[in-house]
Amino acid sequence: MNAIRFKPNDRVPVDTPIGYFPARVAGIPCSAAFYDFDAWYDAYDTTIPDYPADMIFVQGFQPGMALEILQPQQSRWPGFNTDPNHGHQSMEIENMRADEYDAFLEDPSDYLFRVHTSRVTPKLAGLAKFPRLSELHGFMGANAIAAALAQDDVALAVQTLMETGREREKWRDRIEKFNKMVEGHGFPQYFQGAWMPPYDLMSHSIRGMEGVMQDIFRQPDKLIAACEKILEIELRRPDPFPSENGYTRIFMTNTRGSDDFMSTRHFDKFYWPTFRKLVHALIERGLTPCIFFEGNFTSRLEYLLEFPKGSLCAKLDTTDIFKAKRILGGHVCIEGNVPSSLLQVGTVEQVKDHCKRLIDACAPGGGFILAPRSSTDEVKPENLRAMIDCATEYGVY
Repeated sequence: MNAIRFKPNDRVPVDTPIGYFPARVAGIPCSAAFYDFDAWYDAYDTTIPDYPADMIFVQGFQPGMALEILQPQQSRWPGFNTDPNHGHQSMEIENMRADEYDAFLEDPSDYLFRVHTSRVTPKLAGLAKFPRLSELHGFMGANAIAAALAQDDVALAVQTLMETGREREKWRDRIEKFNKMVEGHGFPQYFQGAWMPPYDLMSHSIRGMEGVMQDIFRQPDKLIAACEKILEIELRRPDPFPSENGYTRIFMTNTRGSDDFMSTRHFDKFYWPTFRKLVHALIERGLTPCIFFEGNFTSRLEYLLEFPKGSLCAKLDTTDIFKAKRILGGHVCIEGNVPSSLLQVGTVEQVKDHCKRLIDACAPGGGFILAPRSSTDEVKPENLRAMIDCATEYGVY
C-alpha cells in the first residue's frame, strides 16, 4: 500500500501469482487443485515458505465434483476435460445473441437469469421456461413458479443448482482451512473484492468477443447502452469489507481495451467512458483498484493520469514499462513485468539482470512493485526465487 500511495518504503515490494506452481514443485498434477484437497494443501504448505514474496495470488482449492455436476461450457479444468498437468482454461461462447440487446436493456435481471444463465450449461436450459421475474407477485406468481417447476427440464435446472451448491458446501471448512494456512505463512489477503470494466463483461462473458467486435460496426449504440447499463448495475453493489489493516483493494483486469484488441478511436468510444466512470467511482468510495492491464497498453498510458495520484496500481503485462515509468512516474504505481518466458527458460543470472534493470529504471521515487507479467505455473523454481531475492536484496532504497 505504501508503494501504491507513493509513501516511503525500505525496499521494492515483490508480488507473484503462485497459481499451479506448487504442483510443479511437489510433483503432483494440477488436478489436485480440484480433486485432492490434502495433496493441494500440503503442496502449498510446503512450497510457499520457500518463495517469500510480499504478496501472492493463489490457486485455491475448487471442488471438481461440483463443477462436474454443473458442467459449465465456459470452463475446462484439469482432471476432467483438460490435461491433469496443466491449469484451467476459460472458453468463450455466444451467450447473448445479436438480437437480444433490447431484452437485456429492458430488464437485465430477467434476461441474465432466464436467458443468459440458461446457456451456461445444457443442464440449465430449463431456466428459459421460467416466468419473467418482474411478473412474479403474490399468489399468482407462486402459481407460475410451481407450474414452471412441474416441467422436467425446469426441475432439472433447479436440481442441478441445488446439487452443485450442496457439493460446494461440503468443502467450505476445508477451503477456509486452506485460506488460513496461506495467511499463517504471512501472506495477507490480496484483494477484498473485484469489479470488471463494463466492456470486458460484455466481451468476456455476456456477448462474447466475436459478437462485440461485430456490434461495434453493426449496432454501436446498443453496445454503448449495454455498457452503461452494466456500469449502473455495478455501481449499485455494496463495498466489500476492508482488510484487517484497513485497506480495500479491488481486483480488475483491462483486457479487451488493450492495443492488441481495439483501435484508439474505438477505445475512446466504447471502452474508456464506462471504464473511467467505474474506476473514478471506486476511488471516490475509498477503494483501491489494482488493475491488471493484460496485453499491451503502451499507447494509452496517458489516460491513467486522469485518476488521482496514488489512487490505483497498474500491473503491466507486455506494456513498455520503461515508457510507463516516464509517463506515470510519481502519479500511478506500476507493477511488473518480468517475462514469464524468461522465468521459464532463462538462467538465474539472466533473471537477476533483468530484475535489476527494472529496479534501476522504475524504483526511483517509489511507486514500483516487481512482479512477473503473468502466470508462473511453468517457471523454473530457481528463477522464481531469484526474482524474489533480487527485490529483497537489490531493491533496497
